[in-house]
Amino acid sequence: MVDVDTFLTTLYVMVDDFCTLSLPPAPHPGPQAALSRSEVVTLALFAQWQGFGSERGFYRYAQRHLRTAFPALPRREQYNRQVRRQHAALVAFFLHLVQLLGAQRCAYEALDSSGVPTRDAKRRGAGWLPGLADIGWSNRLGWYEGVHLLLAVHPIGVITGFGCGAASTKDQPLAETFFADSIGFRGS
Repeated sequence: MVDVDTFLTTLYVMVDDFCTLSLPPAPHPGPQAALSRSEVVTLALFAQWQGFGSERGFYRYAQRHLRTAFPALPRREQYNRQVRRQHAALVAFFLHLVQLLGAQRCAYEALDSSGVPTRDAKRRGAGWLPGLADIGWSNRLGWYEGVHLLLAVHPIGVITGFGCGAASTKDQPLAETFFADSIGFRGS
């Protein structure tokens, strides 16, 4: 098992090389961001890879343990804005990582689904993600308001595809839609 510092350093070097060589320079409207694009992508990936229980849990960990690596770590709200702003860079690096790990050359993939709770914001009109988020049942969560996520995963753990539907969507229709879309996508 690799220690956190080695993993984080390796991940940052990979992300920074990719961002420098493969992405156009990030536009800088307004004041300079607290973190660089490479730092934001690295932290966002690290938060997902370590499996923190919540976004708040990750950020508490980052404030306590990652200050030496990221001394300009902003407040959580600003960090979240920066992650949203770097969405395209995150997706591009994920696709690069899938190719780097050779996930397309596998004979099989596993499908799994999970409930993803979203913030309950009924006080603000139609709520958060109107038309997509609704109430559903998950064995892990019980009743929840959110979305139903379906993942295709390579045997070494690389996510090679995903689909998302309303929380009330059953597994079979979600999988049928996923396969119909992925066959068309892979055939192109």
